[in-house]
Amino acid sequence: MAFAPQDPRIPDPDDPVVQEGRVDYVPTPISVTRARHYAARMVAEWGHPALAEDAALIVSELGTNAVRHGQVPGRLFRVQLTLTKARLRIAVTDPRGERLPRPRRPSPADKNGRGLLIVRALATRWGVRTRIVGKEIWAELDVAEP
Repeated sequence: MAFAPQDPRIPDPDDPVVQEGRVDYVPTPISVTRARHYAARMVAEWGHPALAEDAALIVSELGTNAVRHGQVPGRLFRVQLTLTKARLRIAVTDPRGERLPRPRRPSPADKNGRGLLIVRALATRWGVRTRIVGKEIWAELDVAEP
C-alpha cells in the first residue's frame, strides 16, 4: 500500500486544489451506479477524460465495498473527488470504522473479493484513514502534464 506524501486534509501550497466535488448516497446498488457515472462525468468535465474510466472503476469498487461492508441503517456513504494540479484523489467514506478493508487473495472460483486488488492496480497510491465516525478509503491517480 502506498500512502500519500502528506495528510490530504492539509492544503499543499505547491499543489493547490483545482476542482472538488462530493455527493452523499443511500447505500444501495443503484447508488454505486450513480456514483460511477458521477465520477466519470466530473473527471471528464474537469479536463481529464483519459482518467475518467479508471476513476469511475475505482469509485465503483470502493462504493460497492461501502454498500456491502460499511453500511449502517439510516447512514449514507460519500464520494469525494478532489483534483489538484498533480493528482486526482477519490475518497469514499462510510460509517463503519471498525470494519477496515484489506485486500484478499480470492481463488479463481470466488465471485467476489477483487475490488481492492483492482483499486491497487489502477491507483498510483491508495489507503485507509479512520475518522471519528467511520472510515475513508482513498485512491489517487497522478495527473499527466498537459
